[in-house]
Amino acid sequence: MVVLHPFGDIAAQQSHLVVVSTYLMLLIIVPVIALTLFFGWRYRESNKDARYDPEWHHSTQLELVIWGAPLVIIIALGLLTWINTHTLDPYRQLARIDAKRTVDAKVKPLEVDVVALDWKWLFIYPEQGIAMVNDLAAPVDRPIEFKITASNVMNSFYVPALAGQIYAMPGMETKLHAVINQAGDFDGFSANYSGAGFSNMRFKFHGMNNAQFDDWVKTAKQNGTALNAADYLELAKPSIKDPVRQYASVAPNLYNTILNRCVEPGKMCTSEIAALDNEARRDLAEAAARYGQGDAAPMTLSQAQQLCKPTDKAQPLASVSKRAGG
Repeated sequence: MVVLHPFGDIAAQQSHLVVVSTYLMLLIIVPVIALTLFFGWRYRESNKDARYDPEWHHSTQLELVIWGAPLVIIIALGLLTWINTHTLDPYRQLARIDAKRTVDAKVKPLEVDVVALDWKWLFIYPEQGIAMVNDLAAPVDRPIEFKITASNVMNSFYVPALAGQIYAMPGMETKLHAVINQAGDFDGFSANYSGAGFSNMRFKFHGMNNAQFDDWVKTAKQNGTALNAADYLELAKPSIKDPVRQYASVAPNLYNTILNRCVEPGKMCTSEIAALDNEARRDLAEAAARYGQGDAAPMTLSQAQQLCKPTDKAQPLASVSKRAGG
């Protein structure tokens, strides 16, 4: 029921879309069901007074109703879906707090980096410098920007009271912009099956006023421990029904190394691999332009070997390869 009666503006708009879409579809479904029951009763075997016309085969008026009404409903649903798909794009920054208030341009969104682990949730607060396991909080009426990824298996980040579900995928980053409009404790969980501990992959989302949120951060800083790369690798190991954990500090750039899958010492980041790949593509394009255009002769074997010889330009790549373990 929280989907139909949520406490965040994005979820409220999504709920409105669900209700309006349902009503539009019922405009066709209800008459069809009613007529199906009516025809079964009207033309039952015992009703000898029912009119039977075996030669009847066409009615323009009936054809207009049968095809026109569903067509109008489909057009209305299409327009409604298209408009709301763009308005409620999870990557789109919020334009309003609720139906009556717009977002103040001076208010900075609260950034929360979300990592789906096996089988628990890690929430990193870059601005506050803290991290939490299976516990999430945000001030009421302050825009929230979630950056979401996963350590290993695809999951789905979902707080029904706040907004729709967003997938969390390893090596990729998805985003969600949302706002909570009422204080309280709300359920959050994974909406995508990910293995043995999936059923217990749950957390609490707390909507707080600013003072309560500041106290929540202060408690984490006082009682929590440090979260570095080694601690994260230990945390990332599969476990079930993990309790809430607090981290008073987080290693710099930890979320980016998780996203680029290079937390382990000596492992090359996917962003570095992509940069090397782009550089190789540029070199090949330059070679193709040099030897494959105009009146230039085709590239010979010796020329190709010359291009492949180590150069000063390749030295940084060699050092990166050495650092990555070959």
